[in-house]
Amino acid sequence: MMDPKDSISACSAGRTAGLLVTVPLMTICLLSHVGCQTITGIPVGRVPRELLRTELKNNKLDTPLQRLRQDPPNVYLLGSGDVIGIYIKGVLGTDEELPPVHYPEDSNRPPAIGYPVPVREDGTLALPFVQPIKVQGMSLVDATEQIRRAYTYPKVIVKPEADQVIVTLIRKRTIRVMVIREEGGGKEGVTKRGTGHVVDLPAYENDVLRALTETGGMPGIDAKNEILIYRGLYSEAVSYDQIMNTVCMSNCQDPCFCNEGPVPAPPNVTRIPLRYDPSNPPVFTQNDVILNNGDIIVIRSRDKETFVTAGVLGGGEFPLPRDKDLDILGAIAIAGGPLGNAGTGVGGLGGRGGGGGGRQTNCQPSEAIIVRELPCGNSVSIKVDLNRALQDRSQRILIKPNDVIVLRYTLQEEIANALLNMFQINYLLGSGGLNN
Repeated sequence: MMDPKDSISACSAGRTAGLLVTVPLMTICLLSHVGCQTITGIPVGRVPRELLRTELKNNKLDTPLQRLRQDPPNVYLLGSGDVIGIYIKGVLGTDEELPPVHYPEDSNRPPAIGYPVPVREDGTLALPFVQPIKVQGMSLVDATEQIRRAYTYPKVIVKPEADQVIVTLIRKRTIRVMVIREEGGGKEGVTKRGTGHVVDLPAYENDVLRALTETGGMPGIDAKNEILIYRGLYSEAVSYDQIMNTVCMSNCQDPCFCNEGPVPAPPNVTRIPLRYDPSNPPVFTQNDVILNNGDIIVIRSRDKETFVTAGVLGGGEFPLPRDKDLDILGAIAIAGGPLGNAGTGVGGLGGRGGGGGGRQTNCQPSEAIIVRELPCGNSVSIKVDLNRALQDRSQRILIKPNDVIVLRYTLQEEIANALLNMFQINYLLGSGGLNN
């Protein structure tokens, strides 16, 4: 009879010698047919580098937040939609009346004085007794001087020697945009929640950073590392659909096009990356982050950036990390497979792996098959020796979205497990007989 303490050493010996000389012929035949339907894979060292290459994430940097906002002018410049307070003695207000005072809701601004007058669409003010006064792009000081001049030249309406014109800002113009966020809200995997916001942004704060701040802050790890800004109108979207239909029909004989072919970018869509490669910094400008009326900000979910597990790991779907690379060892750990076990390679899994709290006496699975999608709907199976991967970094293949990871035992491990189970049963039966 064999003591369970010696099972791990037997497992290691079984890998080297195969244990084939001690296994009955019937057992060998049975175990050799267990995996007749299993997937065969190409060793990772023989796979072309093009199939292993993936976008690296560890070396990327966060886009500075300053690049998501605009530089405001030194002084506020008036524009269409502003409401300014104007007091002109004898014109807007009498000698006996005091000018009205407006206390803004925003405590950061001082009270405004005067009667409210909006700046019209053409950037002018409509005031009594004078022609429309152009104030577009002027500061409050310049606008005050422009109004005073209009009432003193060529016709004197108010006394030029007295300071009888007061101009203040009552309400800043706003820019209305929509923010659509598809970030996940679940703990298990990535799930679309979907929220929409209509936001009114003050002038000179109508940028991407302010829009994100008003709707929940920067995108979370379950969102893509980019912000999309749609600036087009309905007719342009219809034109894009027609272009896509034409391109698809012209490439209908090419199955690669519908899968991963070059797709024309939608018109008037600006992409703002949130992380970038230092060797290739982003090229968007300040005008790209400034928002206008009707713009739509979209933050997409990463619901398709997942990998699937099977085999000894069991069936499951797990999200890929957004900001760091994930190799085969890390993926197994995420899926619940502890790595490294008293020299047996990958261990601690349930079932025949001997997971849980007791003494782990069985051999652990050390072979992983990664089924990877290719263009045109094909796939390739890549075989990884996890024992080698623990020591050789070149064997730690990086996981891509939609990869399927199948963890399984080698034939030698299956044989060793069968022998160890048989010895353990004999040991238990023998111990019971001695006790009786």
